[in-house]
Amino acid sequence: MSERTELSLPDGVRLNVEAYGPEDAPLTVVLAHGWCQDRRTWKHQVAALRLLGARRPRVIVYDTRGHGRSGATGLGGATLGQLGEDLAEVLRRYAPRGPVVLGGHSMGGMTIMEFAHAYPGVFAERVAGLLFVSTTAEGHTHTQYGLPARIAALMRTGETIGAGLLARSGPWRPHRALLPALRPAVRWLLFGDDCDEEALDLAMRCFGRASLRSIGAFRPSIGAQQRLDTLAELGDVPATVLVGERDRLTPTACARSIAEALPCAELRVVPGAGHMLPLERPHDVSAALTAIVERATPAARCRIRRIASTLRKAA
Repeated sequence: MSERTELSLPDGVRLNVEAYGPEDAPLTVVLAHGWCQDRRTWKHQVAALRLLGARRPRVIVYDTRGHGRSGATGLGGATLGQLGEDLAEVLRRYAPRGPVVLGGHSMGGMTIMEFAHAYPGVFAERVAGLLFVSTTAEGHTHTQYGLPARIAALMRTGETIGAGLLARSGPWRPHRALLPALRPAVRWLLFGDDCDEEALDLAMRCFGRASLRSIGAFRPSIGAQQRLDTLAELGDVPATVLVGERDRLTPTACARSIAEALPCAELRVVPGAGHMLPLERPHDVSAALTAIVERATPAARCRIRRIASTLRKAA
């Protein structure tokens, strides 16, 4: 069973938070979802971690401000920097002590980078593992939507103008009535070669819950972020970087640059898959997350340190 609660942030926005697993678990996993999605993106991974039995961690999933069941955000709060602050508040409330594993899909991965940038000391002390899924540390540098460069540039210009208009439209969701008409475009943009209808249905429902302001206002911050230098300073945190071969939003170049910046990262490119890996290829994402969790448990970390110490002495 999950525990559903609300977290009131300093600026008055309320976050919808769900927690699974024992409060005294030796490890906590916090999962951050992507732009225009919500916590349900991670449903398969939450289920997989619960199958670990006595070894299962505590798992925290939450709806980002302006998404899902969380409260609306003002224009000033619709930035990645604010999302990094929100993640810090989630950790203070729901995982105040002990090691944590952070997982982020798309904008959720960028949120983790902002948290690392703003709180390097806390990050170094607390974070024992990372999972980056279909994300980027370089804004829209590599985003071509799977199109020729000139057409992609025109599309990005139109998207930027449209985002500005949506940002000023308030916390309304009139696009929910248009979801059937938008379905083919969302399927093309977010999914790869094979698309499970149930996965697409959920992605569309999540999209329907995002307000017009959230759809538009986060766009400038997402497009401008540059955090490769932050990643390079994270040290020897075990990390896995996943990307779909057919990802049109955060293509493989985004994942490669993240993996190259992180000292201890493994890069995995999922053949034929698109941007929505947690729903599109849930077994791949769950396996990667489970492996990171098992490496990050205190007992496993102690074994790794002993082995590393023995190897250094032998050298």
